[in-house]
Amino acid sequence: MAASLLAAPGERPAWVPAPAGTAAQVVLLVLDGLGWSQLRERPALATQLSGLAGGPITSVAPTTTASALTSISLSAPPAAHGVVGYRVQVNGPSGREVLNVLRWRTSSGDARPFVPPAEFQPAPAFGGRSVPVVTRSEFLTSGFSAAHLSGSRQFGWSLTSTLVVEVRRLLAAGERFVYAYYDGLDRVAHMHGLGEHYDAELTAADRLVGDLMAVLPPGAALVVTADHGQVDVGAAIRQLDPEIVAATELISGEGRFRWLHARPGAADDVTVAAKERYGDEAWVRTIDEIDAEDWLGGRLSQVARARLGDVALVPYRPIAYLDPFDQGDARLVSRHGSLTAEEMYVPLLAARA
Repeated sequence: MAASLLAAPGERPAWVPAPAGTAAQVVLLVLDGLGWSQLRERPALATQLSGLAGGPITSVAPTTTASALTSISLSAPPAAHGVVGYRVQVNGPSGREVLNVLRWRTSSGDARPFVPPAEFQPAPAFGGRSVPVVTRSEFLTSGFSAAHLSGSRQFGWSLTSTLVVEVRRLLAAGERFVYAYYDGLDRVAHMHGLGEHYDAELTAADRLVGDLMAVLPPGAALVVTADHGQVDVGAAIRQLDPEIVAATELISGEGRFRWLHARPGAADDVTVAAKERYGDEAWVRTIDEIDAEDWLGGRLSQVARARLGDVALVPYRPIAYLDPFDQGDARLVSRHGSLTAEEMYVPLLAARA
């Protein structure tokens, strides 16, 4: 997406909302966790967003922040860039381990010494252009930021008011493109679900949109999108079958796109057992089927394939599969990762000063 908005005014593709098509300056605001369905169900709580031009677009699979944000900054699908999930297989000090991409940690601790972000995802962000990125201050030095925002100039914010100030300063300095990231909706949805807390946060995020529109100089445009939507799962957590777990070496992915890494020689048995056990509530696919069906945006690169398991459990019902080795995951109320409409469709909206 970013590559299209970085194109010269008048040379942007037709799917870019009209207000941004010929804008001299563009601010791309990514509202983490704002699905199209959630927005359309709450127009009275998001009057600024509801008044913008544009409509829904599809995110990537899996519909998770690590994969989708990398696709936005690199304008490439997960199958190509290799950031294929929230938790993926890597080689660590103790052999095969699971890397938490957002925290850049494995069971061995900080993974930067043995999984350098620049090697994990070596392509420069934004086509190699030195784009200014306005993101939460604590993310500035993270391994994930180094992996998906390499080559950018990063500016930290601590409150939404400071996000607006940073964007205003960059536009006043003549920047043609500014990338801004806000994660409040996703945090609230994970903690509280899609009830009154989410509604209140959507109103706050809508206020942020209005504040950013107010600081646009003449001829500039604000484009708003998201990385994924949400599904309220609540207590509908499935413990994985102990016999299936016993036949695995690792479990990776997320609750709504769970990967089973079979022990040597056990992949076929795990596949059969998983389809029998979970086929009535999830898409159960082998990695070969995922690859052949282009689930991750094309044929998997060798690097991408090596980070995935043998069998994927992708629920189409509002449930999640708990990793028995990652019990903190059980605390999440709303989730994402699967291919349902609530998770896949996100807004692409714009307004021009």
